[in-house]
Amino acid sequence: MTRLSVLAASASGLALLLSTPALAQSADVQADQAAAVGDIVVTAQRRSESIRDVPFAVTAMNTETLNAVNAGGGDILQLSGRVPSLQVESSNGRYAPRFYIRGLGNVDFDFTASQPVSMVMDELVLESVYLKGFPLFDVKQLEVLRGPQGTLFGRNTPAGVIKIDTTKPGDEFTGFGSITYGNYGSTRAEAAVTLPASDTLSVRVAALWNHRDDWINNAYDAPFAKKDGKDLGNFDDVAGRIHVAWTPTDRLSTLLTLQARDYEGTGTMNRANVLTKGSNKLNDNFDRDTVWYDGGRNNFQKQKTTSQSLQVAYDFGPATLTGVVGSFQGWSQGDGDIDGGVSAGAPTGAGYKTPFPVESGTLSSDLLQNTYELRLASNGAGRLGWQVGAFYWDERINLVSGTFDGVGGLMPTKVTDIVQKSDSWSVFGQANYQVTDALKLTGGLRYTDDSRDYHGRIVVGTPANAEGQVSVGDEQVSWDVSALYEVNDSLNLFARVASGYRGPSIQGRNLPVLTTADSETVMSYEAGFKARLWDGRARLNATAYLYDVKDMQFTAIGGIDNSNRLINADKGQGYGLEIDGDVYLGAGFTLAGGVAWNHTEIKDKDLLVAICGNHLCTITDPMVNVGGTDRANIDGNPFPQAPEYSANLTLSYVRPIGDDQELFASTDWVMQKDFNLFLYEAVEFRQDTNFEGGLRAGWRDLNRGLEAAVYVRNITDEANVIGAIDFNNLTAFVNEPRMYGVELSKRF
Repeated sequence: MTRLSVLAASASGLALLLSTPALAQSADVQADQAAAVGDIVVTAQRRSESIRDVPFAVTAMNTETLNAVNAGGGDILQLSGRVPSLQVESSNGRYAPRFYIRGLGNVDFDFTASQPVSMVMDELVLESVYLKGFPLFDVKQLEVLRGPQGTLFGRNTPAGVIKIDTTKPGDEFTGFGSITYGNYGSTRAEAAVTLPASDTLSVRVAALWNHRDDWINNAYDAPFAKKDGKDLGNFDDVAGRIHVAWTPTDRLSTLLTLQARDYEGTGTMNRANVLTKGSNKLNDNFDRDTVWYDGGRNNFQKQKTTSQSLQVAYDFGPATLTGVVGSFQGWSQGDGDIDGGVSAGAPTGAGYKTPFPVESGTLSSDLLQNTYELRLASNGAGRLGWQVGAFYWDERINLVSGTFDGVGGLMPTKVTDIVQKSDSWSVFGQANYQVTDALKLTGGLRYTDDSRDYHGRIVVGTPANAEGQVSVGDEQVSWDVSALYEVNDSLNLFARVASGYRGPSIQGRNLPVLTTADSETVMSYEAGFKARLWDGRARLNATAYLYDVKDMQFTAIGGIDNSNRLINADKGQGYGLEIDGDVYLGAGFTLAGGVAWNHTEIKDKDLLVAICGNHLCTITDPMVNVGGTDRANIDGNPFPQAPEYSANLTLSYVRPIGDDQELFASTDWVMQKDFNLFLYEAVEFRQDTNFEGGLRAGWRDLNRGLEAAVYVRNITDEANVIGAIDFNNLTAFVNEPRMYGVELSKRF
């Protein structure tokens, strides 16, 4: 608690320091009230309220910001670093992203893996990584809730929640259409329209087509090569959504949602030997436009998902009863050259040569998820507010995976067939009480019961017909207590203590051996302020936090034995400071951004993990020999994919050129510094600084709803290492290249 006290004191002192200029402002500033930053309304506590009244750290991203970062075909991975303490990465291309908040996350690439960051879209939890890559389109607002959210959002939220609200039907005929075209044949077309059918019925239809041509050449003459010089890098992502809102009476409202996605494209590009022993910098073997693959079938991916949901709310007067039911179905398939190079037939000393071929993929994967929730929440603005509810979730995933050991072999040498069934039920409640006009207290409680069953069998390969079966389960109570104190109209202070947990997990990648991990539990403490400064021209938020994790779940991937297994560390700890805000600078300029310092540490003196194959990397951890094999002691190491420092910055400019027209420009930058790719520490897999910038500029006619713009993403064409493979060579994969193009849109 000493570190937290120091951080909290620092944050409070900063609030007082920065609030001082508001006491002595110039007449020019006071006269520019039209430039005041607007209030942000969020639903982080399952009710609409000002972001300043939420007693924990939350950041909201609007449509304009999301459109800017997604230009050039970007997907949900582009959120990484846009919010303090948020990291997003994937070794599964565009359809299975992994999220980390304040360092808490899971590097496991399997579809059966769990994450401590939950995603909720339109009141429905997207539990599986299978679903979290759904493209962002026609989004009204995206909120990042940091810290445990177990009371209102349930299991697997000890790190936080990504909450997405799409645009719902209204009572006016509105809509938009936009098309973007850029290099590599990148084309993004998006459209949406609201159609009021009557006074009680309205429909919102939205659709997206996101496309890119092949732009990467496979320089190796593989049997599956397309022979046209460009083999990989393409994708086609088509998605659609229909909302039907029916309000037959003033008290009763319903919302039916149908959603679908059809995606086909290239997965992550692993690149062999692009790191050199003793260095974490990309070497001369790296060529962004070229790979040498003898397997992977062009790293293809396919995925289809559909969903249906119904929300019904009835206002009884003192309280509103809300029911939400939803179902998701999915199918996917994919393959990849995991080693990222060529084994048999490669010249000795060639930069793309690997010791042995590794190709694996998903032959088929079927998912079914159902959720049911019932909530009763108080209405009105009285001193006491409350909500209670019950929740049930079940999931079934059938995954058939294959391993191909031959060069371009058509038949897998090993096939495993697994089925994982999971279910969870819970009851919860939260209440807030306005003690005085300035002080509000909030408390919540949730009981959850989890169970998970796993059965796997080796269909092809050795040991023939070997099976593995295991069941895990747990029950936990999550809770939180917080206080919000309004110092004045411009400054709110808050403090929060919260617990959370991630349910027990199963990993069966190395059948017939199965590994499990017990539930991890988190106790979190945070304090901070939310301020409006300079007569509303600026907004500033700061949070200091500390959390302790018991039985922390980690996934040990790769290493000399090329395994994927679950482990529990005795403890883990994180603490840090987050600051974000925005300010109108005058003369049409607005500055927004955030910074975060996050320190994470594994605490387990006896925890050992496998290191890189054949000692290819430079280990800096203490080594322990176990049965003739070296293992790294990871006590004291940071969590993987947890940058110690991160920052984001956006500078925007708007210049009116008439009553209804304006020119605009904005540039945005993100940076992540000092993070490990694996549980063990090695020179090659410790990243120093990754950064990336974007630019967008154009013209808009506010009266006619027209806009034309040019954009550039990754302006400096940075090649940032975001992940690696460590079992047979120094393989890495990087971010997307520089993308640029033009965009036209029309709103009505």
